[in-house]
Amino acid sequence: MKENVANPLHLKSLNHISLVCRSVEDAINFYKNTLGFLPIRRPGSFDFDGAWLFGFGVGIHLLQAEDPESLPKKSEINPKDGHISFQCESMGAVEKKLKDMGINYKRAMVEEGGIHVDQLFFHDPDGFMIEICNCDSLPVIPLAGEMARSCSRANLQLLQHQIHTGASSVEKYRESGIS
Repeated sequence: MKENVANPLHLKSLNHISLVCRSVEDAINFYKNTLGFLPIRRPGSFDFDGAWLFGFGVGIHLLQAEDPESLPKKSEINPKDGHISFQCESMGAVEKKLKDMGINYKRAMVEEGGIHVDQLFFHDPDGFMIEICNCDSLPVIPLAGEMARSCSRANLQLLQHQIHTGASSVEKYRESGIS
């Protein structure tokens, strides 16, 4: 395998995040019914309680805490806390659904060069932060040498190709025949 400075570990994608829960059952209900994740089969060789879910190209692995009462309890929604973010189709629909479900959330907005990105932050049952945004319009601007790109999936293949091959222009990508 050819050494690639931009990808020294030859990574392909995010596989899953793992979350320690007070109640795996409550967490399953949240990720299934609020965010739309699908429970999937978990290897039977594990000797601890947990569950696996999958959706939107990423897995969520839930692990039952050995001492649930020792987990910190978060009530304040702080967008600067660690979180996972999901792109949505309609911020209005997400906000209405959160209101209908009685989920407490906090609105935020990022502005860069006249581009506005709306964000909604809320907690899962264990206080882990979830962000829903309409980030597609926010460009991904490399710090040096490359051109700006959108966060949209339409540009993801181009960006990944350039990272993996060291290509520095759209022309090299187009010449490669990848579409």
